[in-house]
Amino acid sequence: MNATTSAPSIGGPVGVIGAGLMGSAVAGRLLEAGYAVSVHDIDPARCEALRARGAEVAGSIAAMSRACPVIVLAVFNTDQVESVVEGEEGILASGRREAMPIVVCTSTCDPERIAALGERGVARGLRLLEVPVSGTSRQVAQGDGVALVAGDRALMEAAAGPLAAICPQSHYLGALGNGSRAKLAVNLILGLNRAAMAEGLVFADRLGLDREAFLKVARGSAACSAVMDTKGPLMARRQYDDPQSKVDQSLKDFRLMIAQAADRGQPLPFAQVYAQLLDSCMQRGEAGKDNAILAEAIHRLGEQAR
Repeated sequence: MNATTSAPSIGGPVGVIGAGLMGSAVAGRLLEAGYAVSVHDIDPARCEALRARGAEVAGSIAAMSRACPVIVLAVFNTDQVESVVEGEEGILASGRREAMPIVVCTSTCDPERIAALGERGVARGLRLLEVPVSGTSRQVAQGDGVALVAGDRALMEAAAGPLAAICPQSHYLGALGNGSRAKLAVNLILGLNRAAMAEGLVFADRLGLDREAFLKVARGSAACSAVMDTKGPLMARRQYDDPQSKVDQSLKDFRLMIAQAADRGQPLPFAQVYAQLLDSCMQRGEAGKDNAILAEAIHRLGEQAR
């Protein structure tokens, strides 16, 4: 089935909680696939932007839980996921005990905590799928995101239509927690590729080469990577105000990586440096900038050394 042209019936709209960069991309994919979409966010402006694209706005999470057979979470971190699911006004507080919605968590979470949430919620009817998405919000909006699915296979099959609409490509990874484990490992590799791209561009710049011209050379060289297409142009033009993925999101993920590795006695020396660079951006008020601004953090190190 082509999810972009034929949306199967799932008995109601798909809910999306969190209408930031990723949530908006997810909602857009579902709308394009023909699904009715209900959205909820603490920022009314985000909801209104999606209403203009055809979504309905849910008055509350509880109301969404009663109306939607599938709810996608696209919130910032594990704390927010737990609050949305278990809080006083959360999904489990909807009063619905039978046929609870399938909750599809696209947020990158602490693996142990997302697994524990799934276990705690079973007695209250929670049906949780962990589906962190690999790709920037722009890549997801274009249909290039990859879903890393963990949890009950039967739930994955029941939510197959919305999942395919959001991410045509997916990998099943087994038990809850494995989705975030895989996402963190992928993001470690991705982030370090991003850092190498940033350092290479800054180095070329310091050598007197034009950033954009050098990027074309790098793309045609043995050093070519997908990061050169997604983040290279932003770094070359030094344009960071229209983010695809933000500094604070990347730093949150890298702190999770470092903590998970420390629990297992594994140093991540490059990840430590990357996190320090992102933290320097945070200290300058750049939390909401595109994480390609890492190139400026590296450039500033050179200014400080002079």
